[in-house]
Amino acid sequence: MPKVSDDHLAARRSQILDGARRCFAEYGYEGATVRRLEEATSLSRGAIFHHFKDKDGLFLALARDDARRMADVAAEQGLVQVMRDMLAAPDQFDWLGTRLEIARRLKTDAEFRAGWSERSVELQDAVLSRLERQKSAGRLRDDVPTAVLLGYLDLVMDGLVTRIASGQGTENLSAVLDLVEESVRRDRP
Repeated sequence: MPKVSDDHLAARRSQILDGARRCFAEYGYEGATVRRLEEATSLSRGAIFHHFKDKDGLFLALARDDARRMADVAAEQGLVQVMRDMLAAPDQFDWLGTRLEIARRLKTDAEFRAGWSERSVELQDAVLSRLERQKSAGRLRDDVPTAVLLGYLDLVMDGLVTRIASGQGTENLSAVLDLVEESVRRDRP
């Protein structure tokens, strides 16, 4: 049997994640059947589950991948920029529905919650680190603990994701993000 190159394996894994992202976003976790995953990835179940232990493992890998991409932007430009990017090009964020599914499963599935908490640390750490740097530079409010600012931005992000993923109107949301950004900045005398 010929050995498959690491590049080929990485490309196949990426193909699976891209198709699964679309499938989970369109059908939700429960509706993303193995048959639908096969159709979305153009691969057999054997090929899919050669790379991922099971559907849960695939979903967690997808969620982690998406959190890592958000963490990269958040670390450099802030969580509000992640939200601005979503608002500017929602069609490029197939994973918005996935984030809603994560929220649902966090509430209803203790095993998933345990696995997700290990994987969500990267995004939280990136945002917290950026907030701390901004606070140290005198750009953020110092009358509110950093953890509270993080909670506030997470709450706004969840609301934005819900609004976009549910197809509700997004008019005026850019101005809302301006208000959010202004509300965490330090007042200038």
